[in-house]
Amino acid sequence: MSEKGQWAIETNGLTKAFGDQKAVHGISLAVPRGSVFGFLGPNGSGKTTTIRMLLGLAEATDGEIKLLDHQIPKELQVALPKVGALVEGPAFYPYMSGRNNLIRIDSADRFSDPSTRKARVDAALERVGLSNAAKKKVHAYSLGMKQRLGLANALLKPRELLVLDEPTNGLDPQGTREVRNLIRSLAAEGITIFLSSHLLTEIEQLCDHVAVMSAGKILAQGSLAELRSHGQTRLILRVDKIDEAVDILKTQGIGKIKFSKENMIAPVAEDIDVAKINEVLVKKKIKVSEIRLEHPSLEEYFVDLTGEGFEVVR
Repeated sequence: MSEKGQWAIETNGLTKAFGDQKAVHGISLAVPRGSVFGFLGPNGSGKTTTIRMLLGLAEATDGEIKLLDHQIPKELQVALPKVGALVEGPAFYPYMSGRNNLIRIDSADRFSDPSTRKARVDAALERVGLSNAAKKKVHAYSLGMKQRLGLANALLKPRELLVLDEPTNGLDPQGTREVRNLIRSLAAEGITIFLSSHLLTEIEQLCDHVAVMSAGKILAQGSLAELRSHGQTRLILRVDKIDEAVDILKTQGIGKIKFSKENMIAPVAEDIDVAKINEVLVKKKIKVSEIRLEHPSLEEYFVDLTGEGFEVVR
C-alpha cells in the first residue's frame, strides 16, 4: 500500500469559465491531511463552483485536481468512496423518515455493501445525534436536524475527507452550535474537513488552516497563525499631555502616531515592552489612563485583501 501524501486536496491553476467570464481563475489549493481547512469568501466568490469541480460535479476548464492523491476526474471513482460531502444543502424526501431516506440513498450507491446497510445507517444517525428522531418524517425536522441528517448521509461509510459547503447556513443559534460541535468531534477523529463559509466567526472557531477567496481568486492561504501575522500590532495610549508623550514615544523608537478621539495609536513590534513604555511616561509626570496592545484581527486583514466585509456575528 503506497504511503499517503501530505495533502488531502491539491489544485494547480484550477479554472472554470462560463463563456468569457471566469468564475474560478487559476487557483492553487493545498489542504493538509488531518486539518480543518476553512474556505472563506463572500457569497458569489466562486467557492461552491470550486467545490463542484473538486467532487467531479462540474468539469474544470483548465488546471489540475488531486483528491486524496487521486487525479480528478480520471480517478474519481477511486477517490469518491473516501469522501463525504454536504453541498448546497441536503435534499431528502420530506414524507419519508430520516432513517428511510438514508437507506434509500445508500441503496443507490453501487459501492455500498447491502449486508451492512441498516447497521451503517443506524450508526450514522447515532453519530450525529438523531437516533431518537430516526423514525420521524423529515418534513418535521428542524433545519439543524436536516443539516445533521445530511452529515449522517456523508458518514454512511468511513471517510478520509469531508467537504462541507456552508453547513450552518440558515440555522438558528442552537442548530449552528449542534453542527459546529459535530464538526469538532469529527475533526478530533482525524478526518480532514474542508469547510466552505462566508462567516469569519465560523472559520476562526473551527479551522486551523484557511484560504481566502474573492472574485474567483485565492488571495491568501496558510495557517490561521500565519495569516494573523500579516497584520500590524498597535499600541493604544491615552494620556493627559499628548505633545510630551509623542516626544517620549519617538525616543523609544515609536513613530507614525495617529489619533482617534482621545487615543494615540502607533504601529509597534509584537514583542514591545509595554510596561517599560508606561514606566518612562509616568517618570515624566505624564498621567496614563490607558495603555494596551491591540493585536491584528483576521477581519481587518481579510477586508484589506478583498475590499469586502465578512459576517462575524455568531
